[in-house]
Amino acid sequence: MAMTSRERWLAVLDGRKPDRVPMDYWATPEVTQRLLRDLGCADIDALYARLHIDAPEAIGAPRIIQGHPNDPQANMWGVRMRQVQYEGGTYDEVAAHPLAAMTTVDQIHAYPWPSADDHDYEAFRAQVKRLSGRRPVRCGGYEPFLIYCQMRGMEQAMMDLILEADIADAILGHLFDYHDAVNGRMWEIADGVVDLMYLAEDLGSQTGLLMGLEQIRRFILPNQKRMADRARRHGIHVFYHTDGAARDVLPDLIDVSGIEILNPIQWRCPGMEREGLVADFADRVAFHGAMDNQYTLPFGTVDEVRAEVLDNLRIFPARRYILAPCHNIQPVSPTANIVAMYETGWEHGKL
Repeated sequence: MAMTSRERWLAVLDGRKPDRVPMDYWATPEVTQRLLRDLGCADIDALYARLHIDAPEAIGAPRIIQGHPNDPQANMWGVRMRQVQYEGGTYDEVAAHPLAAMTTVDQIHAYPWPSADDHDYEAFRAQVKRLSGRRPVRCGGYEPFLIYCQMRGMEQAMMDLILEADIADAILGHLFDYHDAVNGRMWEIADGVVDLMYLAEDLGSQTGLLMGLEQIRRFILPNQKRMADRARRHGIHVFYHTDGAARDVLPDLIDVSGIEILNPIQWRCPGMEREGLVADFADRVAFHGAMDNQYTLPFGTVDEVRAEVLDNLRIFPARRYILAPCHNIQPVSPTANIVAMYETGWEHGKL
């Protein structure tokens, strides 16, 4: 009997053999709308069925309060975004950094930070009751340094880790407290229902780490561990996202943060070669992604896409792999390449 999508994911997380390699979906809204149109699918569920996709169901407590007390047009962090047009779609770019000019810890503490009370937990309860039970459930996230950079500016954020440790601790403390409270409430309500939480920090560039291991261990890992430990107390698995050449920090992420799924496997980056990752870490972590989103999907041929899928199925242990693109598929990626990825995974990923 065929497994459900949820059963496939849980088999991989437990190191058991699924009936086939699970496949996930990450794409921009423009790509999704194009696929719905090109493939004649009425909605996202029909698209998943058409391409045999096992994407999780994401749930979360919606915010009651929009905007920010200092700027109603900003998001809850006080960060105002602007929409940038590019060929094929749009993306949001930070327009102003609300903490950029602050020089003292007192100023950081006095800033109006969002509250866990700003969410509708009754609406969240209703989401939990509507879950199908057939797909894995993802709930809760934590990616604080991304928000830190938006609030402070990336250049200043990086300098803070070297020159302004007290300010860094203060900002990261507020970010942790908010996410810990919101995630904790949701996980209590949905106890026993949630399968995955999203823990993330983009630690790698195209060639190496974005910051030193000393700074990662001092400012990033301790609160990641606290959040992951809270999730595990509810039986929730830790999905971890970091782009780029992050090989040097992987032992810390596995041993300290306790990650269980590594995403997105940008295998063209130095140190992220697939065979090496499997040799060193396959007994302790599952792999998610590895379909190149910088050359193969957007600019490769259909045959190259198929070959990369087959390479991934050969290299990664079937019990420890979820086939997916490296981050969101962009509008430049042809429909034929996207379809080839999933159809090849469906045809050759059966175990």
